[in-house]
Amino acid sequence: MRCPFCHADDTQVKDSRPTEDGTAIRRRRQCHGCGARFTTFERVVLRELTVVKRSGAREPFDRDKLARSVRIACRKRPVSDDAIERLVSGVARRLEASGESEVPAAAIGAAVMEGLHSLDHVAWIRFASVYRDFREAGDFAQIVEALAEAAAQPDLAASREGE
Repeated sequence: MRCPFCHADDTQVKDSRPTEDGTAIRRRRQCHGCGARFTTFERVVLRELTVVKRSGAREPFDRDKLARSVRIACRKRPVSDDAIERLVSGVARRLEASGESEVPAAAIGAAVMEGLHSLDHVAWIRFASVYRDFREAGDFAQIVEALAEAAAQPDLAASREGE
């Protein structure tokens, strides 16, 4: 592994341990050239995925880009980094396990929307505003109404059971 500070090729692994969700190995490394310490993560990649954008353009799936977009949606919300990491890992595993090498961007967005809906409703709305390309305030109103209706459904079913 090349040192990110001095670009020397000679680094040594000082410590290895699995991440909390068990989907990666965290390695602490030290450079013999400059003595700097840094962390790397090793993940299993079942297949190389290509994202097919709405425009038809294709680009390699970038897990870090997905994680950044979820973190932006969750900014200043009570959502832990571990919860975000689990969501991103779950989406990536689902895409890799699908058996397809090309994945539509819409499928990735839908999977993130599903995960965020159960994680944090505000983050879900934030992500939806970009994913669904909101143009005006009415777009927000529609999705908030849908969220309120979905939240009211369990209450309605519970009240009918008591009758």
